[in-house]
Amino acid sequence: MHFLCVKLKSIKFVCLMALVAILLAVSINGVASAQVFFGYSTKRVPIYSVETESKQVAISFDAAWGADKTAKIVETLQEYNVGATFFLVGFWVDKNPDMVKLIDEAGFEIGNHSSTHPDLTTVNNEKLESELNGCNTLIKNITGKDVKLFRAPYGAYNNNVLDTATKLGMQTIQWDVDSLDWKGISADQITMRILNNVKNGSIILCHNNSDHILDALPMILDRLQKQGYEITSIGDLVYKDNYNIDRNGIQKQNV
Repeated sequence: MHFLCVKLKSIKFVCLMALVAILLAVSINGVASAQVFFGYSTKRVPIYSVETESKQVAISFDAAWGADKTAKIVETLQEYNVGATFFLVGFWVDKNPDMVKLIDEAGFEIGNHSSTHPDLTTVNNEKLESELNGCNTLIKNITGKDVKLFRAPYGAYNNNVLDTATKLGMQTIQWDVDSLDWKGISADQITMRILNNVKNGSIILCHNNSDHILDALPMILDRLQKQGYEITSIGDLVYKDNYNIDRNGIQKQNV
């Protein structure tokens, strides 16, 4: 009987600790986190979009292969007087330092997209840090600026990827509006995908060398502006501190 009582108390203690772990969920540097007890953990998520009453959206371009359309993208963005963020892969930076300089000097934000574009959820910690640090170094050597934003290749992340980016001073960014421009769809299809899915605080994903981005981009910017949207860089959209990220990846300002 005494043994049974002790065992029941042990079970209650374990259950209590698991409950405490859930209740101790906190936000550390804006990344949803939880204490770990007896194997309990919480999967964290990056920023997919931002909760805001302002009619503001951010447009981004991932750059890994090809650069021949980049200068025209920059020119078009300038014509419409909008902001944008370019997520650059390290080997792209290495091959196209003139384009990196062009993007930076035109006033557009540059983010980290890894050094070699692997699935970072499959690499060890040493490789993970090398991928992020290497890209940051290449970008800073050209722009002289620290990199504040990171986007995982293929959008593949886990807690370790998010924690490493945070440790290196970067917010991890996904997207809630995928143009699917990389699939080779038409300029009209790219434009309509964006217009049909965008909302306040959206982050739009495009690619710098997709087949029809040069035809689509003026239509996207023109129609978004006519709908009253301000188009910015991601850095001008997201909160830098005092925020939380819900399980759907929506970044919200703490009140």
